[in-house]
Amino acid sequence: MGKNLFIAEKPSVAKEFAKALKEPMRSFNGYMESEHCIVTWCVGHLVTMSYPDAYDESLKRWTMGTLPFFPPNDQFKYQVIDNVKAQFSIVSGLLNREDVSCIYVCTDSGREGEYIYRLVEQEAHVQGKTRKRVWIDSQTEEEILRGIREAKDLSEYDHLSDSAYLRAKEDYLMGINFSRLLTLKYGDFVKHALAMDKNAVISVGRVMTCVLGMVVDREREIRHFDKTPFYRVVATLNLSEKEFEGEWKAVEGSDYYNSPLLYKENGFKKEENARELIAKCSPCSTMTVKRIEKKKEKKNPPLLYNLAELQNDCSRLFKISPDETLRIAQELYEKKLTTYPRTDARVLSTAVAKEIYKNIKGLTNYAPMAEKALYVLDKKSYVNIAKTRYVNDKMITDHYAIIPTGQGLNALSGLHPTSAKVYELICGRFLSIFYPPAEYEKISLTMQCLNESFFSNFKVQVSKGYLAVTEYSFFKKKDVMAEKSGQDGIAISDKGDDVDSKENKETKIDPEFFALLSGVKKGDEIPVTKFEIKEGETSPPKRYNSGSLILAMENAGQLIEEEELRELIKGSGIGTSATRAEILKKLVVIDYLNLNKKTQIITPTCMGELIYEVVKCSIKSMLEPTLTASWEKGLTQVANGEISSEEYMDKLKGFINRRTDYVKKYDNRAYLNQCTPYVKSYYTASSGRGGKTTTKNRQK
Repeated sequence: MGKNLFIAEKPSVAKEFAKALKEPMRSFNGYMESEHCIVTWCVGHLVTMSYPDAYDESLKRWTMGTLPFFPPNDQFKYQVIDNVKAQFSIVSGLLNREDVSCIYVCTDSGREGEYIYRLVEQEAHVQGKTRKRVWIDSQTEEEILRGIREAKDLSEYDHLSDSAYLRAKEDYLMGINFSRLLTLKYGDFVKHALAMDKNAVISVGRVMTCVLGMVVDREREIRHFDKTPFYRVVATLNLSEKEFEGEWKAVEGSDYYNSPLLYKENGFKKEENARELIAKCSPCSTMTVKRIEKKKEKKNPPLLYNLAELQNDCSRLFKISPDETLRIAQELYEKKLTTYPRTDARVLSTAVAKEIYKNIKGLTNYAPMAEKALYVLDKKSYVNIAKTRYVNDKMITDHYAIIPTGQGLNALSGLHPTSAKVYELICGRFLSIFYPPAEYEKISLTMQCLNESFFSNFKVQVSKGYLAVTEYSFFKKKDVMAEKSGQDGIAISDKGDDVDSKENKETKIDPEFFALLSGVKKGDEIPVTKFEIKEGETSPPKRYNSGSLILAMENAGQLIEEEELRELIKGSGIGTSATRAEILKKLVVIDYLNLNKKTQIITPTCMGELIYEVVKCSIKSMLEPTLTASWEKGLTQVANGEISSEEYMDKLKGFINRRTDYVKKYDNRAYLNQCTPYVKSYYTASSGRGGKTTTKNRQK
């Protein structure tokens, strides 16, 4: 009987497999071996796609006549990456050893992990071996052994492999063709516009160019936003020596109902009209309560973390980049503390829900969450979790949400403080789904002065519910203690904002005053202390920060106005959970975007905005989420076996051919010369790295 060969993506993962197998392993250069098993590893990618000059030496020189480039007969060439040739040689030799009868593919469970192995197998020319795919969600011993036990034949993942190959071919063909095309056409223009020493290389990519477009579009929205002033009228009222505010609104019956003088229903376009209203209401020393409404409200815990949501919260709370968050999440995964990080799902699977008490029980040994985990076990609130919105097999593709395993706690002492905070964040989000909703009581008052109405809304928290779990140890005291008694502590909502941000017109008050308000009845007269004008102005949209940009990439469909198209790409964002952080990092490295490390705010650079203009007048659709998300949707359809690889490639080649022909035919320098002064006016030059001239965004 032959040996089983286990091939992992990284050395650290290979070690965990070796431990789980409980075989007396001997260590060799690049692998471990026992009487029955061999465990080896890649070091990330060992194989990559060859540049065009591998097909023809003359293609090393960039010329218009050689574009568009497509490998002859769609036969793409690949090569071993130079700095990992030694490990490839070791892995290739092991894959082809005569005494190896079964290969267990243990690379990361996803499209990228599949691609890493398939390329190695392809270039190693493996034949005649049984191949099984190990698909796991964490690196605990229990999960590794389950994955090995339930490993399926590798052929069952052929559609996923096809999708992975196509994604790489698409990025390669778009990048090679469009980058060369636009560099040859407009590289000298960018050089002169930015006073560079040599022609600019214009980098274009399926995903990165679209992200650049999103950031520049947002910056221009902010830049050209016209602030509109408005004037609200507010009354200060006195209830048993406690003051509160009532806001005027032009509801039906008001002298100003549907008036053109209004800015919305609660303000005027001009201050003089607000003063006229105050003059009218000033004789009122009291207001009559016309309506009082009392109701209770419950706020449920948010869904669990996927990678994008985690990156967003970490950007906001800890001011770290998505790339750093992914690195930490991967570290926690490799230390067995959490499940697989590169996931888009925010729910659990039915199978995992049945055993979830084990994860909770493990957290009883984790000090920051021990008491909270014990509460869940005591209440047995995990028993019916499968019947809630937090468990849904249909919303899971490759992996369920990121949750703590309840294991590996010995590794906590060696974590960097930021990594420890991220772990606590994941644990809090996880345990919160087993807690009851936060509960509030609300009172709404409608008061009348003459025929004008003033409104007050009050809210008090009566039960913290799941919010008690999210009072994290890393929050400062002022964060978790409300400014006023009875207010919420900071909790993380689905959209990454502080709790109840959507209800900012509700006044959060202490229980004592709420009890006083509860005694108010219809017809009561409440004394008026004063009327005043509160001036405000409309606000421009916010700049993206690194986390909100990742979320925008995940939810690209929301940026598309056409409803049918938005529905078509639902669930297919820009890039994938595994690639978004790297794409953002690349845009910063090539100086197309600027990332403020302290605030994580993202803005375009002058170079980036000029490249945006070059692409806009040449291949405009590359800047739009519609195109990028539709390609991603196509890859998903290939992975699901809904369309063939040939169909996808035909569509891709047609697109590249059409856009290349257009760029060759038309010269848009006149347009670019017109818009360059506008672009440059928003930036100031500064000395950059390596003596190069870079640009700095001029913040308003």
